[in-house]
Amino acid sequence: MSSILEKYNLKQVINASGRMTALGVSTPLPEVVETVNFGINSYFEMKDLVNKTGEYIARLLDVENAVVVSCASAGISQSVAAVIVRGDAYRLENLHAHAHDVPSEIVMPKGHNVNFGAPVGTMVNLGGGKLVEAGWANECSAAQLAAAINPNTAAILYIKSHHCVQKSMLTVADAAEVAKAHDLPLIVDAAAEEDLRLYYQQGADLVIYSGAKAIEGPTSGLVLGKHQYVEWVKQQSMGIGRAMKVGKEGILGLTHAIELYLEREQETGAAMVDKMSAFIDGLNALQGITSRVVWDSAGRDIARAEVNFDANAFGMNAKDAVAKLQNGNPAVYCRAYKANEGTIEFDVRSVSKEELEQILAAMTKLTQE
Repeated sequence: MSSILEKYNLKQVINASGRMTALGVSTPLPEVVETVNFGINSYFEMKDLVNKTGEYIARLLDVENAVVVSCASAGISQSVAAVIVRGDAYRLENLHAHAHDVPSEIVMPKGHNVNFGAPVGTMVNLGGGKLVEAGWANECSAAQLAAAINPNTAAILYIKSHHCVQKSMLTVADAAEVAKAHDLPLIVDAAAEEDLRLYYQQGADLVIYSGAKAIEGPTSGLVLGKHQYVEWVKQQSMGIGRAMKVGKEGILGLTHAIELYLEREQETGAAMVDKMSAFIDGLNALQGITSRVVWDSAGRDIARAEVNFDANAFGMNAKDAVAKLQNGNPAVYCRAYKANEGTIEFDVRSVSKEELEQILAAMTKLTQE
């Protein structure tokens, strides 16, 4: 609604950076919006809603248990708190009041200790845990992960994300074997991942997803896994989870979004290549620009348009181009992780053909400045 943009003096945004929190993540399907509206305008016994939707999601995904939370970050914190509190009523209410004589260290590969918009360690600390890094920034084997475990270890945490170091890292299945050998739970943060069954099947005890990224639901998160651990996550609604509760509309909206996500055919990387082929040709026609198809560094079936800048020929470097694109109207957002190296990427999953034309026009305009 253009009137909303005008009322609050907001710019139109073209999201070519992917499903990022900073841009509102994604846009749910109309059917999901309808379910959200029903939730907003209805009353429920909330505990019953949480339990029944969790049971429904668990059946859909063939897992033991599931619960909708407010976001994936909250899922990390509540999962950490769950494996520390482990059903103890006193620790639930006094998690941060003082030290507790129970295991509270969370072991994680050093290369997974990233900032995804907030530090992973902050989410662990919020859950009452202390982060312990295993291995090195550029490698972590199963043996190195096991070496960091001690009697004060409460769980292993594995972050499956493009933000993390990819080379020389053990797999989720490897981490699951280490966890099983030491009788510890494995928590996998798979926020932006697309397969909602894979990591559970590979041995994770708790798996966390963003409800608004691949699933394209409302702002929310999903925690699924072994029955007892998920029950302990639910219990956090009376602990730290109270400060990060999800609304009735989010619970119903995500549940419906998961159902639709499992039913519909997902856009393939090959389809993304077809979608942006003319766009890449147009970029390559600009002086100082070289563009090509690149694939997701974390192994997902996602194709993107990489753009390399010859700053002298183009008239500005990649970082300046990113700033000018964001300051335009519409504001164009790309993936700028490597802008300091002269490279940006355009993610076309949430971009229409018309918006691709607008992006190309904005890039062309930069050559004239």
